Amino acid sequence: MLAHDQHNPGACMTILQITSLLIVLAGAFGAINYLFLRLPSAIGILVVALLASLALMGLDLAAPALGVADAVRAEVLEIEFSEALLEGMLGLLLFAGALHVRLADLKREWVIVMLMATIGIGLSTAIVGYGFSWLTGMPIMIALVFGSLISPTDPVAVLGVLREANLQKSLETKIAGESLFNDGVAYVVFLVLVGLAFPHGDDHGSGLSGAAQLFFQEALGGAVLGIVLGWLTFRVMRRIDDYSLEVLITLGLAFGGYQIAVYLHVSAPIMAVCAGLLIGDVGTRHGMSEETAHYVDAFWRLIDEILNAVLFLLIGVEVFAIAFDMDSFIAGIAAIALALVARLAAVAVPVMMLRPFREFSTGVIPIMTWGGLKGGISVALALSLPENEWKPLILTATYIVVIFSIIVQGLTVASLAERMGRTPELLQ
Repeated sequence: MLAHDQHNPGACMTILQITSLLIVLAGAFGAINYLFLRLPSAIGILVVALLASLALMGLDLAAPALGVADAVRAEVLEIEFSEALLEGMLGLLLFAGALHVRLADLKREWVIVMLMATIGIGLSTAIVGYGFSWLTGMPIMIALVFGSLISPTDPVAVLGVLREANLQKSLETKIAGESLFNDGVAYVVFLVLVGLAFPHGDDHGSGLSGAAQLFFQEALGGAVLGIVLGWLTFRVMRRIDDYSLEVLITLGLAFGGYQIAVYLHVSAPIMAVCAGLLIGDVGTRHGMSEETAHYVDAFWRLIDEILNAVLFLLIGVEVFAIAFDMDSFIAGIAAIALALVARLAAVAVPVMMLRPFREFSTGVIPIMTWGGLKGGISVALALSLPENEWKPLILTATYIVVIFSIIVQGLTVASLAERMGRTPELLQ
């Protein structure tokens, strides 16, 4: 815990004080959005946080003697955004997202979901990596690391805006399932590429054989651990009929399982998704009373909303941690185009592969391409990179892509889905 001296205004804030401040700001910015902007909740909080951050920066330019922006920047840099998300919030967000996806729905869409989460991530990583290397002169391995961290989509942000379009379940399952699994797969790919790009700065192993071993250990190990822990939790919950205790048990599964995965060096995100899928489907149908299922669902929806609000607030204020210059800004704008082209390939290629075997409307490709919103995991992975000469450029480009994705794509994807996603033939 960080030390704090009440009599020294320059002293560090404690973890509890930082958490309290974030929740207060998330509530305040959420109220401002609700009363004035009327944007989707998470996006609105991000917009208000970003506008407030930019206003403080502008105030500092107008009256540099105040030093307000520098003081805020010091507090923002004190918040370990990468650690807070990757070691804490991500597991809860993925568990909550998976909890509301039914295995029966996912079973019907599993082929397209798996192709997009594997081949799609590989294609996206390669397209962004080689394109960014060509544009900036960045070494190809480091550029591929950037490609891997910008490829995962944010399932919570995607579903939050698509929910307003009232899509049928099949298309929602495609988007939700692919987003949940590509988060986990992209994280593993990122770890592998970091080990190859920075062999002396990380202990992820080196060489292609080490990379392959790491990939299977992380991905397969995470899936097995999630299924085992989810099944054991389900067996315990079958013997209990106390909704408050069962809610607590699911919370213990999400927190404890994530830490066990980190300790065992297997993929914690994949563990959280697999455990959430099992509890949300098998656990709900065979291990909970109707009352318990209602409370578990409501609790995790609330956790989802609160954490998402805090996460988007953090993304908004992280602008203080970004070093903007004209070259980096131009590279970031180019990265937006690269990310969209890569996302198009990640969606279109699996759809084309399956077209001989099933019917797809062409509307599926634009909706899933434009609806592949980037989120906090990309910023967190960029911040977690070892220090090197290319990290500031990667961080700036990542931030620009994420802000564009959440605000521009996030605010327009629902209307796109409404125009193209309501016809029955699309939702095959």
